[in-house]
Amino acid sequence: MLDRDGYRPNVGIILINARNEVFWGKRVREHSWQFPQGGIKPGESPEAAMYRELLEEVGLLPQHVKILGRTRDWLRYDVPTNWVRREWRGSYKGQKQIWFLLKLVGRDCDVCLRATNHPEFDGWRWNDYWAPVDLVIEFKRDVYQRALGELSRFLRGMESYETYLQRRHSAPEKTDES
Repeated sequence: MLDRDGYRPNVGIILINARNEVFWGKRVREHSWQFPQGGIKPGESPEAAMYRELLEEVGLLPQHVKILGRTRDWLRYDVPTNWVRREWRGSYKGQKQIWFLLKLVGRDCDVCLRATNHPEFDGWRWNDYWAPVDLVIEFKRDVYQRALGELSRFLRGMESYETYLQRRHSAPEKTDES
């Protein structure tokens, strides 16, 4: 289902732990990592799609998380033409997403990447809040930065992306001797 501009409605999920680290999933049989995300089915609300995707991709139920916030509006990214299925070229531009910020109130062991017969991820880890901006595939970077930036207002004392970059670049580099 595409909107009239060629964007597929989608939800993105930023799941944090008690240390405000974010869940980072490794895509099955790939060396790429991303946040959980997925399409919104016709007639499905963004919140219902988020809970469905959370179960399908991460194996978590509503009682395992608390919704802290969501983006006010759709955030869009274009998918490079060479990534688009041949039959969709010309009509499909990319994704438009409502992003949710969730806090894990369950335990790490509640995460189950094999909750469905078609897992999206075969590995996961906790990461610094802002790290995914630099780690995700290039065409998603802007939307990741915008989603993390907008949702950071729900986290007390969360540093800005600019402060994170300054801190990271001013840290002494580790050597083999250190």
